[in-house]
Amino acid sequence: MKSRRNIAVMWVFALIPLIVLTIIYAKLPETVPTSFGFDGTVNAYGSKATLWMLVGMGPLMAVLFQFMPKIDPRKRNYAKFQKYYDVFAIFMELFLLGVSSMMFVEILRPGTVSIGRAVTVLVCLLFILLGNMMGKIKHNYFFGIKTPWTLADPDVWNRTHRAGGRMWFVIGVLLLPCCLLLSEKVFFILLMASILGSSAVLFLLSYLWYRQKNQEE
Repeated sequence: MKSRRNIAVMWVFALIPLIVLTIIYAKLPETVPTSFGFDGTVNAYGSKATLWMLVGMGPLMAVLFQFMPKIDPRKRNYAKFQKYYDVFAIFMELFLLGVSSMMFVEILRPGTVSIGRAVTVLVCLLFILLGNMMGKIKHNYFFGIKTPWTLADPDVWNRTHRAGGRMWFVIGVLLLPCCLLLSEKVFFILLMASILGSSAVLFLLSYLWYRQKNQEE
């Protein structure tokens, strides 16, 4: 990330959960919910100390987002899609901030939020966001759809990412109402089928396009 404003925004979102947990930690019960179902029911409990791992993910990801482009052999390409990279980094920090906030609310006031449903909404929005930006991501080694063939050929990379962007945007739009209307079991099956199915299709397409290009040459 190059923009100081974007870096600052990312770090603010990354540190808020850590600061909030520090403030409320003494007020939390020793045992807290650590896993929730789509319907908001608690699936598992654990020590409140495990919450430090949750809030620590934000700063860790912020460090990675900031420094991965600097060690990427194709770091010059980041300038071509910098604004999309920054948007993704900030969204992911917002995603973690949202999850942490919902966890804190549910621990302090059980039944206030259906965490499972809320998180699936965020996942659907992530699909839509990725769908809108994938076609703009240029050849690199850290961010994007990495198969042996996309990494080997920039043209295959671009073609695969354009296809992946359209696919994930449609998936996100279609899944968004489903996560609110369907049962937990049905939606989970749809979500996993969408993730695994789209990954398999893009893996195969990147191979076929690479093979086609090299046969033509």
